[in-house]
Amino acid sequence: MEPQSITAKLAQLSVAQQECTIYRVHSHLRNVNDKAYEPEIISIGPYHCGKENLKMFEEHKLRYLHLLLQSKKKNVQDFISIIGREEQKARKCYAEPISLNATEFTEMMVLDGIFIIELVRKYNGVILREKNDPIFHMYWIMNSLQRDLMLFENQIPFFILLKLFDLVEVPGQHNKLMTLFSCFFGNLYPAKVNRKRSKRRPESPDKIKHLLDLVHCDWFPSFEDTKDVTERSWRSINSATGLIKANVKFKRNEGVTTLFDVGFEKGTMLLARITITDKTESVLRNLIVFEQYFQDTRSSFVTDYVTFLDYLINSSRDVEILSRFEIIDNWLGDDEVVANLFNKLGDSVTFRSSRFIYNVIFEDVDIHCRRRRNRWMAKLRSNYLNSPWAIVSVIVAFIIVILTIIQTVSSILQVVKCLHI
Repeated sequence: MEPQSITAKLAQLSVAQQECTIYRVHSHLRNVNDKAYEPEIISIGPYHCGKENLKMFEEHKLRYLHLLLQSKKKNVQDFISIIGREEQKARKCYAEPISLNATEFTEMMVLDGIFIIELVRKYNGVILREKNDPIFHMYWIMNSLQRDLMLFENQIPFFILLKLFDLVEVPGQHNKLMTLFSCFFGNLYPAKVNRKRSKRRPESPDKIKHLLDLVHCDWFPSFEDTKDVTERSWRSINSATGLIKANVKFKRNEGVTTLFDVGFEKGTMLLARITITDKTESVLRNLIVFEQYFQDTRSSFVTDYVTFLDYLINSSRDVEILSRFEIIDNWLGDDEVVANLFNKLGDSVTFRSSRFIYNVIFEDVDIHCRRRRNRWMAKLRSNYLNSPWAIVSVIVAFIIVILTIIQTVSSILQVVKCLHI
């Protein structure tokens, strides 16, 4: 057999790159916090398949498949046959070579895919659950499953889920599946999700890459299609502590539709509430790494928001200020831990500063802080009002000045009165 020409190799490479949708996290990001990208209890797809700490959940996958086959009166070969036709297409979605043979790979797609579909069906339909199903009797299991199923590396192609759902439900009910997933991941987000709009979702569900892509689409900001993200330079801003000193006020904005709707009006920064739990870092990190691999002109809103908070938060004092205004809901308890979380989220992340979606807000804040009155207030607070004792001293000095003025005026009035006499 003659060796392939370089032209043929380049053509194959081009096709392979276009079809890849599931990657491994590169080492620079993984080294910052490896655990954020590792599944806790379940392996989905080939990258974490066979890991010792995840084998326990394989029995739950088999149990869900067995129950489905019984209830639908179907043979597992029906599923394997149909998914087997998609084996090569699904395999090409993975950026790394998969060592499993065609049968092993197809069976993994069926087992993992059916588990995901049955899980979200049971999550939204109590009547479908077994009486003693441990997945729904132990909250920590569901909490870990919601996290694990959106991990960047822990994915199977979305079109496989659509094919399997057609075998489980009436074919073509893909919008129903999308709704099931949206409900399942509902409390995964650390803040509001605008469910009335889905502008970011592709028109056809089979254009969605995988579950993390769907989570990213569902959290897309309501303002993104109209917000000014033209390339421009901007100035950085101080942390919350510095902005307070520069006469900037903070207010929790309850009228926004998503976490990413940030405003700055008349010296007041308006932010939605964000709840920080033990899974927040993993959720944000996996959404950020998704944006790193699939960048376009309008997809890096999570990276931009985390960058925005990184400017606002330098220390535990900044977290305390934002918590006081009910902008941060800290379930971790330790303000220093939250500060460190946001200070490290941007490590090894490529940030497109020229397309920063908050550039206008940063400019407005900078203009506010550079106004003479606000600069004067900042200096006053920095030099004279930086501690309780300093504030007391200023108040005492002010009272002394006032009393001195009163005494002087009284003396002058007394002299004038004597002159008239």
